[in-house]
This record gives sequence, C-alpha cells and structure tokens, in this order.
Amino acid sequence: MSENKREAPQQEPAQELGELLQIRRDKLARLRQAGHDPFLITTSGQDAHAEEIRARFEELENKDVCIAGRVMSRRDMGKASFLDIHDKTGRMQVYVKIDEVGEEAYREMKECWDVGDIAEVKGFVFRTRRGEISVHAKGLRLLSKSLLPLPEKFHGLKDTDLRYRQRYLDLIMNPEVKRTFQLRSRFIRHMQAYLDNLGYMEVETPVLNTIAGGAAARPFITHHNTLDIDMYMRIATELPLKRLIVGGLERVYEIGRIFRNEGMDPKHNPEFTTVELYQAYADFHDMMDVAEGILSSAAMELLGTYELEWMGEKINLTPGWRRMTMAEAVKEYAGVDFAAISGDEEAVAAARAIGVELPAAAEKTWGNALYQCFDQKVEGQLVQPTFITMYPVEVSPLTKRSPQDPRLTERFELFVCRSELANAYSELNDPMDQRERFLKQLEQRERGDDETEMLDEDFLTALEYAMPPTGGMGMGIDRCVMMLTNSDTIRDVILFPTMKPLD
Repeated sequence: MSENKREAPQQEPAQELGELLQIRRDKLARLRQAGHDPFLITTSGQDAHAEEIRARFEELENKDVCIAGRVMSRRDMGKASFLDIHDKTGRMQVYVKIDEVGEEAYREMKECWDVGDIAEVKGFVFRTRRGEISVHAKGLRLLSKSLLPLPEKFHGLKDTDLRYRQRYLDLIMNPEVKRTFQLRSRFIRHMQAYLDNLGYMEVETPVLNTIAGGAAARPFITHHNTLDIDMYMRIATELPLKRLIVGGLERVYEIGRIFRNEGMDPKHNPEFTTVELYQAYADFHDMMDVAEGILSSAAMELLGTYELEWMGEKINLTPGWRRMTMAEAVKEYAGVDFAAISGDEEAVAAARAIGVELPAAAEKTWGNALYQCFDQKVEGQLVQPTFITMYPVEVSPLTKRSPQDPRLTERFELFVCRSELANAYSELNDPMDQRERFLKQLEQRERGDDETEMLDEDFLTALEYAMPPTGGMGMGIDRCVMMLTNSDTIRDVILFPTMKPLD
C-alpha cells in the first residue's frame, strides 16, 4: 500500500466536458506565459524506471535518480504532496515537499498540473515510514500537458469498442493490457531464439503478389497503377518460402502479417500474424516436435509453468502431446470408422447419418466426408493439446501423399482448447502431382469456391528444379498469445484490430 490514499482522476457531475477542456487549456496558457511551455521540451534526463528502482533498492537507496512518466494520481497536503508516476514498467510514488523543490515549482505543480500529464522528477530513492519505496523529489519538470481528462480510474476503461479504437487509452488505464502486449513481444523473441538455435534463417518475402497462393482463403485485391495489374495481399508466405528451399537455404522462417478477406469473430481478424517455417530433409513428424517445443518452452520461460487456463479450461502443455489420425479422432469422438469404409457413396452416407452434410461446391468423396465429420463433430471437443494427422488429399493441395494410403496426406493441425494453433505438412515436392492438384482446385473454383488455390506456374517451375523432402509449418502467433494470456478474443492480443469506421 502507498503512504496515502490516492486521488483518482474524476470530473464533477455538473461540469460539462467543454469546461474541463477549457480549464486544462487555461493551465497550459499560464505555463506558456511563465515561459514553461512543456511542448517545447525535446528530451528528458530519465535514467531509471519504477521496476528497476524497486529491484535495486538496496543499491539505489539515498542515490539520485531521474524518472519520467504519466501522472496518474495526486494528493496535496499543504506544503507537501504525493504523486503517482507511471512509466513503462509500472508505478512509482513521488514525495514532493515545497522547501525541496522551491516555492515556484511547487505552486506550478499544484495549480497547473493535472492527472494525465507527463512529468519528469529528479530526486533520491527512499522508503517511507510505511515501507513503500518512493522517490523524494528535488526537482520537477512538466514534459507534456494532457488536454483531455482520462477515464475515471477506479472503474477503468471497460467499453470494449472504445478500448480497441483507442488502444492508447486502454494501455494507460488497464495495466493488464500492457502486460499482454509485453508478453506477446517476449513470445515472438522466444520463438525467434528457439528457431535460430535450430539453425533456421529468418527471411522476408513479398506482401503484394500477382497470385494469391499457399492457403485456401479469399484475398484482398488492390491495383498497381504503373504496371496496370491487379495484385493480391498475401494470404500465406508458403510458396515464396518453398522457393527458398529449392534455392538451397534449407531452413528458413518468416514472422509476418497475413491478410484474408474473411469474416471477423473472436478467433479471426482480417490481418493477423503467423510464423511459417520450412526445413529441408525433414517431415511433418519433425514439425510436430518443433511446434511442441516452441509452445511448451514458451509457457515455462514466460509463465513459469506448463499448466494454464484458457477459455475456462485448464490446459497442460507438458511435452508429450497426444497425436492421433483424423480417422482415429472421428471414430473416437463421432463414432464413425472411416478406416472400415472404402467407397465414396458409403462415406457420404455415413456422414449424413450423424448429421454432417458436405458443402455444395465439394466433391462427394470419402476424403471430403471424413474431413467434414472432423470439422463439424470433432474439432470442438479437442481441449488438451492434440496433433490431428493424416488429412484427406482433397483439403491438402500442397501436401505429400501418405505412402500407406494415397487418399491421405502427411499433414497435421495442432488443436488446443478447440482452436487450431498450427498447420504443417510433409511438403509436396512432385511437380506433376502438384499440377494435378492445382487443376483440381481450379475446377472447384469454377464451381463457386473462391477460397481455393490459384495456379502458380512459377512455383511449379521451381519444383521442376527439384525441392528436397521438406517439412513445413505455419503457426498463428495471435492465437498462441491468446492461450498464453488467457484471452477470449483475438482483438485482445492485436494492438490495433480491424474496426468498422464510426459514422
């Protein structure tokens, strides 16, 4: 607890917002008239942060420091005052005494400073009688004036629409939001270090492409004026990265923004962040090891535990995650044994028997029936980390066929708490097979499915120069952060989610 009960930013019920705005502008005018215009200050002598001061108190006690941050509360007691200064690491209490900072500076602080202002404090570190580590001010300086009042502190900023539209206010008023995005940054750094230690090379590939490929998704279309051609925002980084494998880089990854012109819900935003990685002379089993390694080690390093809560469920990320084929999952969770079914008609009938209908644009095949049964009846039941493997070839146009069953591919998706976090393949490197699958996708597109793959002739040419056996994986960084921060919606882990414009 602090030395004093803190004053929260409030506004008088009878005061109109316009009056409050004018009061703050009047205070700014007084500061300027006195020659203390805060907006003319270009830098600060800040040399310490709140968290550092607390961590190094024994070393810093009675030593001079300079802190800077936002004034979040103030209590005046005549010739002394307490301020709360918030910086990027947290809160630091400041004790201000008139005979230490001077009468003019003290009066200016009392009369012209407001909650929300940005201030610099020079002073020495000490502990109050009640034991709170604080800074005893010897000098004060206003660095920037807040001309708008902050939301009422004790109630916080709860309007979710306003929080997403004005993330800067969300970060100011809700410390847990700042922690979420700090953890997101640490997770990405952890992932980079993990892959770098495995010998991967981080690369960058184009965001604008003449063909939208690498995923089943609807692209955003733009127009290049000079070339007078339509171009597509990338829906995946897969095909350019595979070209690099052909070129001999062997282990590559890219962390980047992906754009898909799709619906919005708690798990989807039109632009989102993924990591895609490709490893020559590896397969989808190797990719399972990488996925499990990244996420389990991140939980231990960032949270200190393998056990966490997400979406109201207790999740255990201890290594050794369950691995099961799609057919095994459908048999266990939906009661249909596709391994005992060989014909297309029988498979479609078995799906209908449990209430599963195939989309109109999909061929009525054994593989599509299996996939739809999984998608509609099984995925929503997968809570603990589970790798679902051996996907039908119809829904895996870029994946190597299984040598044991050509109807299936060496692919997995990782599910945690009913959410897909990663998708991986033993990559298809047969250019003739790849061409046939692209043509199948084109047929499906002609039947009305605009989320199918386009034909990429240059990629086929690259495969004809020989791509080694390769394992590849894409992982959704936003959803991984949702899991690690126990967030219910993707908007809570994207700093600036897509929002409908206000009228």
